[in-house]
Amino acid sequence: MAHALRLAERGFYTTQPNPRVGCVIAQGDEVVGMGFHQRAGEPHAEVYALREAGARARDATAYVTLEPCAHHGRTPPCAEALIAAGVARVVVAAEDPFPQVDGRGTARLRAAGITVDIGLLRDAARELNIGFFSRIERGRPFVRVKLAMSLDGRTALANGESKWITGEAARADVQRWRARSSAILSGNGTVLADDPRLTVRLLQDEEFTPPLRVILDRQLRTQAGSQVLDGSTPTLVLHGAAGFCADNRFERVERMAVATQNDALDLRAVLALLAGRGCNEVHVEAGPTLCGALFAAGLVDELLLYIAPLLLGDSARPLLHLPTLSDMARRWQLRVIDQRQLGADWRLQLRPA
Repeated sequence: MAHALRLAERGFYTTQPNPRVGCVIAQGDEVVGMGFHQRAGEPHAEVYALREAGARARDATAYVTLEPCAHHGRTPPCAEALIAAGVARVVVAAEDPFPQVDGRGTARLRAAGITVDIGLLRDAARELNIGFFSRIERGRPFVRVKLAMSLDGRTALANGESKWITGEAARADVQRWRARSSAILSGNGTVLADDPRLTVRLLQDEEFTPPLRVILDRQLRTQAGSQVLDGSTPTLVLHGAAGFCADNRFERVERMAVATQNDALDLRAVLALLAGRGCNEVHVEAGPTLCGALFAAGLVDELLLYIAPLLLGDSARPLLHLPTLSDMARRWQLRVIDQRQLGADWRLQLRPA
C-alpha cells in the first residue's frame, strides 16, 4: 500500500478535480501490475495496473489507495474491471465519500465474492487527498494560507515594498504548493499593491494543471493592465452585486457576483462556490486583511509560514489583522505539522489545534 501511495503522488499536479489514486496488484510478494490516475477523464489507477498485470491479475490482491468506483462517469467503473480480471482480494486504504461511490464500490466487490479489507494506511491516503475529502465531506475546499515574514513578524515595509523577504529556495517551494492547488486566491488590495501574476512557475520538466486564479474584488477596482487580467490562465473575479465596470478590462476573465456580508464578500459563499466548481485545495496569497478575515471566520485549514532571518522594524506591515482578544483563552492555537529549512529561511507548516 505504501508503494501504491507513492504511485498516487505522481499525479499530484494533474488529477484535478479528481483525487490522486494509486494501485498495486500482487501475487504474494511479487508485484505484477501497478498504475496511478494521471488526469481527469483518463483511466483510473486500477485500469493501468490491470493492463500491466494482464492474466496474472487472476487470484491476485489489488492494493488501492481509494475505494474503487462503481459508477459510470467519464470512465467505466473500476469495481467491474477488478471483478472481470478475477482478482481474489482488494485492500482499500480509504473509503470514497463521493455520493456515487460511498460504499458502493466495496459492496459490489464483495457481492462478486472478492475479499475486501479497508483501512490500511487510511490516514496517509486521506492526507494525500485532503482537499478532495474536504470538498466532498464539508462542502468547501481545504484552505491553505501562505505568508512570509521577518523575524519580527512583518510582511512588508511601511510603503508596501515586500520583494523579497524570503530567498530563492523558499520562493521555489511556494511554486510547488501553488501547482498542487485547484485555485490560487488573492484580494484586490494585493493585486493593486503588487500586480502579481499568481501563476505556477519554476517547475521544470513537470506537468501540472494550471490552477484557477481567483480575485476577490467587491467593487471591481482591479486596474486595466493588471497581470491577473491577461487571460493567460483561467481567472475568476468575484465581486458584489453592486460592482460595476463600464470598460472592457475584464473581457478576458470570468466574472461572478457573490453575496456580501459587512461590506465584504461572504467568504463562506466564496468557498462554497469554488467547491461547486470542483476546487479541492485553495492556496491563498493575500494581505493581512483577507488572511486575517479567513482566520477570524475559522476558514483556514493550514498555514504555510516562511520565516526569513531579518528584521523590518515596528513601522513595517504586520502579518495579520485579527480581532482584539479579551483574554488569552481566545488565542488562535496552532500545531506544527512540519518544519524545514529552505536556504537561509524556514518554513513552518501549521494547522489549527
